[in-house]
Amino acid sequence: MGQAPVVYGQSTRPPRGDYSRAGEDYTCPQDYASYTAADHDTYRRLYERQRALLPGLASQAFIDALPSLGASDHIPRFEEVNERLYKATGWELVGVPGLIPEVPFFTLLAHRKFPVTDWIRKPEEFEYIVEPDIFHDLFGHVPLLFNPVFADYVQRYGQGGLKAQGLGACEMLSRLYWYTIEFGLIREAGKLRAYGAGILSSSGELAYSVQSPEPQRIPLQLARTMRTRYKIDTYQQTYFVIGSFEQLFEMTAADFAPIYERLKGLPEFAADAREAVAT
Repeated sequence: MGQAPVVYGQSTRPPRGDYSRAGEDYTCPQDYASYTAADHDTYRRLYERQRALLPGLASQAFIDALPSLGASDHIPRFEEVNERLYKATGWELVGVPGLIPEVPFFTLLAHRKFPVTDWIRKPEEFEYIVEPDIFHDLFGHVPLLFNPVFADYVQRYGQGGLKAQGLGACEMLSRLYWYTIEFGLIREAGKLRAYGAGILSSSGELAYSVQSPEPQRIPLQLARTMRTRYKIDTYQQTYFVIGSFEQLFEMTAADFAPIYERLKGLPEFAADAREAVAT
């Protein structure tokens, strides 16, 4: 029993989370009894702050789905969220101790199981945390899993990830995840809105991504996205925009293998590259 901690990118401190609790698939029960009153208060304050920022910036689909998450004044129990989520889209939440490797991650998504880190940041990390915690995962990701089209896209991503692993194309596919599920923008009724979890759970990047003149915003194109590097420690310099979740789902219906083959050997693009790129 137990797994090795997982690290993505570079960090000067060891990964957080008790991986000795993780099973072979990296999941573990939510250790609800370990949450302190301060933990619940941190969740409440984070939730209240982010909810107040959503109007005019977040996707209406996200705003409409947020109440399905349940309680906002304390950390929700996964089993209570699952009662509603499974009825809505057939998804369920599973606890994990922190970041997990690609294959277990893809496998869980492919089976409509969404991994949620079960620890919460410390009060001194209220403004910024390096690794995703339970607030990021629950508030940022879970509401849109109640949307049937988006929920199907996330499952399709997991299925595609398992195939990409065998083709040596995980880096290209991870960029698609980053620029859609984590940092995607959408046009709703002609207006730019955020739907990516990394944006929706950030007090600063929510307004920046939608309103700032600084970043580049490009209609989502698979090849362009898969060739674009990203930064994990700053606001994004490029965002990719979809017209609807249906468009996103249809765009990813094709077999990616020919795309991977075509892109191998082609130059990558920096996170802030502004060149027009043929796809």
